[in-house]
Amino acid sequence: MTLRRTVSPLMMMMMVMLLDFTKDIWTLPAPSRVSMDSVDMRHTLRWLRLQAACNTTVLYSVQYQGEFELLLQDGRWVDAAECQRIPRTHCDLTFDLGSDSDYNLRVRARCGRRLSAWTELGRPFNRRDTVLMVPEITVTTAGDALQVLFDGLPLTATVSVTVWKKGHELQAAVYSVAAEQSALHVAALQEGAVYCVRAQVVLDSKLRRSSSSTDTRCVSITGPDAAAAWKRPTTVTLTVVFTAGLLLALFWSIAHCRPDACRAYFHKEPMPRSLKGKWDIRRLTSPQEDELCERISAVLGVEPERNASETDAAFTTHSGDQKY
Repeated sequence: MTLRRTVSPLMMMMMVMLLDFTKDIWTLPAPSRVSMDSVDMRHTLRWLRLQAACNTTVLYSVQYQGEFELLLQDGRWVDAAECQRIPRTHCDLTFDLGSDSDYNLRVRARCGRRLSAWTELGRPFNRRDTVLMVPEITVTTAGDALQVLFDGLPLTATVSVTVWKKGHELQAAVYSVAAEQSALHVAALQEGAVYCVRAQVVLDSKLRRSSSSTDTRCVSITGPDAAAAWKRPTTVTLTVVFTAGLLLALFWSIAHCRPDACRAYFHKEPMPRSLKGKWDIRRLTSPQEDELCERISAVLGVEPERNASETDAAFTTHSGDQKY
């Protein structure tokens, strides 16, 4: 009995001290009206601004817990990197919630050293529950083709585009366009015919998660651009005429150039001084080339020919005498 009476007062004192300690910490009310606003795969957590006396700005922090943290990491909570001690009352969790799994979300407030309790989202959030809006499209024509332009498509989604010739909707063609693309080009269409287009965003074909379809847009295929038939010949002709005129003006200016003006435009650079020196250039010759040659003139006449004949006859007679 004495031990029980001794323990009871001690327990009471500890409980009172603990209550006083928690009272100093949890002096802020927890955030209220926590909700998730998810449109076209943009996930934003929202809550009401804290209505409490605070001599500084009230700051908020957000944490999330996916199936991986819940089942494999003993229920660990992860801080949202871009939403720690922020003054605003919303947090963009688009890139934090990166898988098709259920996420628990919570937020708390801070005023100086005082903290509030965590307030959790009412139920787990899955990004597949996002609201898909009707896509914004623009339909144009170019020659025998039509082009569908997209604007503001959600991430990780595709656009299903249905194209058909007016009056033949049962023969419509369906095109699947990734969110990264910005346009769809459909070529080789019938000239003069009217084609209609309708599109919708598809998030998951297996679960049939898709947005409503756009209004039907119909356009007429005008065929090849009539202006394009004369654009190229005209461009070539203008280029030739311009070049011919430029050359004619250049030749005329050269032909009618005054001497003083030509010297000004066509200035002749003087020869460098290093090339103006007097150089002693001698030609080396061999001894054979140094020999002197004398020209000899020979004149032939009738008398010499006669003397030559008499000499030959005398020589023949003298030779005959020696033989005998």
